Amino acid sequence: MIEVAALAVGAYVFGMFPTATIVGRRMGVDPTREGSGNPGASNIYRLGSRRAGVVVGLIDMCKGAAPAAAALALSGRPAAHAVWVAAVAGHVWPVLRRFRGGKGVATAGGAGLVVSPVIGLLCALSFLIVVKVMRVAALGSLSIAFSYPVLATIAGLPTWEILVSIGVAAILVARHQSNIRRLI
Repeated sequence: MIEVAALAVGAYVFGMFPTATIVGRRMGVDPTREGSGNPGASNIYRLGSRRAGVVVGLIDMCKGAAPAAAALALSGRPAAHAVWVAAVAGHVWPVLRRFRGGKGVATAGGAGLVVSPVIGLLCALSFLIVVKVMRVAALGSLSIAFSYPVLATIAGLPTWEILVSIGVAAILVARHQSNIRRLI
């Protein structure tokens, strides 16, 4: 239990890494004050370039994937799922930035790819298709949030794993409230 707690705290701290802010500074912009005000890949993409957005997205995915992989290797699936939630929480509610973080999609996706690679890849495919067809990143992000628990259920994963994926999805949906209002 102490090991899992330590891994979760480490994942939270890792999740707080301000990728978009650092990349934004290098481009001469502040993603927390410009564009949507969200320190994430989509805002950096809009403020800067596709390349900058991809860099932020990939690093943010690693913020979820690396701790989840370490927890999976060291302590097993329950620890990896605890770390999944902790890394997303670190990205979304970073204590060092007064709990004002990003939306958590890339971080959640990175960890999701580690805990269930096939489901993670299907969700990534869902994101790409929705964004390509609808041209709205928020819809692609929401497609991930809704499809992961559904696919986990179809795959017959244990109930506790499905519940964790629902919890992560709930965080993503909650963080997309402003996008949802705009879309409606």
